[in-house]
Amino acid sequence: MGSVERDIDDLPKNPANYTTLTPLGFLERAALVHPIRKSVIHGSVSYTWQQTYHRCRRLASALTNRSVGFGDTVAVIAPNIPALYEAHFGVPMSGAVLNAVNIRLNAQTIAFLLGHSKSSVIMVDQDFYTLAEEALNILAEKNKGNFTSPLLIVIADENCDSKTLQYAVGRGAMEYEKFLETGDPNFAWKPPQDEWHSIALGYTSGTTASPKGVVLHHRGAHLMALSNAIIWGMQEGAVYLWTLPMFHCNGWCFTWTLAALCGTSICLRQVTAKGVYSAIANLNVTHFCAAPVVLNTIVNAPKDETILPLPRVVHVMTAGAAPPPSLLFAMSQRGFRVTHTYGLSETYGPSTICAWKPEWDSLPPEAQARMNSRQGVRYVALEGLDVVNTQTMAPVPADGTTVGEIVFRGNAVMKGYLKNPKANEESFAGGWFHSGDLGVKHPDGYIEIKDRSKDIIISGGENISSVEVENILYQHPAIFEVSVVARPDEQWGESPCAFVTLKPGVDTSDQQRMAEDIMKFSRSKMPAYWAPKSVVFGPLPKTATGKIQKHILRAKAKEMGPVKKSRL
Repeated sequence: MGSVERDIDDLPKNPANYTTLTPLGFLERAALVHPIRKSVIHGSVSYTWQQTYHRCRRLASALTNRSVGFGDTVAVIAPNIPALYEAHFGVPMSGAVLNAVNIRLNAQTIAFLLGHSKSSVIMVDQDFYTLAEEALNILAEKNKGNFTSPLLIVIADENCDSKTLQYAVGRGAMEYEKFLETGDPNFAWKPPQDEWHSIALGYTSGTTASPKGVVLHHRGAHLMALSNAIIWGMQEGAVYLWTLPMFHCNGWCFTWTLAALCGTSICLRQVTAKGVYSAIANLNVTHFCAAPVVLNTIVNAPKDETILPLPRVVHVMTAGAAPPPSLLFAMSQRGFRVTHTYGLSETYGPSTICAWKPEWDSLPPEAQARMNSRQGVRYVALEGLDVVNTQTMAPVPADGTTVGEIVFRGNAVMKGYLKNPKANEESFAGGWFHSGDLGVKHPDGYIEIKDRSKDIIISGGENISSVEVENILYQHPAIFEVSVVARPDEQWGESPCAFVTLKPGVDTSDQQRMAEDIMKFSRSKMPAYWAPKSVVFGPLPKTATGKIQKHILRAKAKEMGPVKKSRL
């Protein structure tokens, strides 16, 4: 008979020694420890930690008064402004789930995800109100007679044209500050009963065929918020510049990290090199995160937009695409210390880090940059990371050449995709989360991405599915066949390039005009950043079974050289 394993004691959990993990308590502590320290700065507006705590409690209370709570979703459509930071605490304090919406999406996509998530409240920045309105009209049209309009709250910003605010209020939207006034600053919020309860929802792609609403829990958010500070060596009181959108994986969980560190958030509505250098010079910025495309802008900024040398070492975390070693080298030359991380929405944002080793200090700068361009090792809060054979799930040898799929396991992995059992079954097959990214494991155990198995194009840190773009392009009356691949792009890192075979009988005499027509068609049907920036005509290379050989087209697109920076 097998013996049952026993601990040295039989002491039970009780309310005195066991509580659910949630990042929400970090805010309460920050307000207690540093009540008058600046929490959020946005232009001429600033708040202290005590004020932010009161505002978040008002938000939670105002939502609760309108019967919004556990089981509800609150969508926020906004750039990096204080209200979006507050929503990361105020919404889950009411028990509801935060859905921070990517402002770069078009109305059709937003309509789809508002419907899929059943968002009962929409908080929207005044400049994006018409986008939200258009999305709701599409949704209402789709669900004729069976549509209850969500509560619409418009967020005013003194940096915007007052006309857009007047329009929103005229259409019946409630102003955010007025909404907060209906809430109690001393609202007695409660942590979730269960740490497995959802804190946030974020969409990775908006196709009707396969909605990918990534659901995250309080436990993971708590662990990742603390893990961020540990792996990056962030100090208490760090001053963090919001170059990374908070709608990208909840700002990689730094929304919650900053409360844990009692740090200061500097909001940026729009990211420009000038804005970044100016915040570093004038607002004591110590840390910021950005996709390589933003780093490129910082490195290549004209002299009159930079303030160099930097007044202090500024720590930069980059992820979203593998940064070229040349870019890492250029950043370090300017006094930025770059930490390279990698992850997905499904892993709470970055969850692997190319941890720096002291022995790399003596390497030539180019070799250092090469070491640092790898995706690295798991975060402290991630229990498992490996590269495995796609057929057998056996780990690949650490030889730097055998390619396998990168897989994750642990508390930093999402609960799953909302209402998508098929996708969950596939992505969690074999007890690991499958990233869909192909990579190798080096002899030192560090991993490196070699390819994206789903032909993802990464433009300005945003993922674009080539398949989705192709599906829309196929609606063009002149297109017979199309394949979309990534082409190097001076401004965005990569941008979509469409290889097109036209239908027989189509006039091909003016290819320039046809290319422009296809690009114009694309912009009218999809988010602007999805639209191909270049079009190439001709037959498409195929395998014996008729599959288009994307790798040949990728090589062709690369040979064409990068898309030049537009003068828009």
